[in-house]
Amino acid sequence: MKRAPSEARRAAETRGRDGERRAAWWLWLRGWKILDRRVRTPAGEVDLVARKGSLVAFVEVKTRATAAELDFAIDERRLSRVAAAAEYLMPRYAGPGDDIRVDVILIAPRSLPRHIENAWMG
Repeated sequence: MKRAPSEARRAAETRGRDGERRAAWWLWLRGWKILDRRVRTPAGEVDLVARKGSLVAFVEVKTRATAAELDFAIDERRLSRVAAAAEYLMPRYAGPGDDIRVDVILIAPRSLPRHIENAWMG
């Protein structure tokens, strides 16, 4: 029998979804087209898939309650999972001649999103 998520888990999930919406909006304002959201693969999940010209970005979004917490929100293990999922998804979203990268967008209340381009160079 599956347990219902705790109140804290539900709040974190809501905060994460709100952060993903803010990140998508941030990218869109900068000329990106959002191709997909929350794409699951056997290798892991990609929060956003976005395209700008011939560049396809697989984006990990991290949302925290404070800007100070963002410095610890992303690590090599998490980025490697996003990169593995991106590799799985490349044939679906990228074509010949497209450039591919893994980006991170960090979101905190009362601050602009921080976009880290090409965060994974594994």
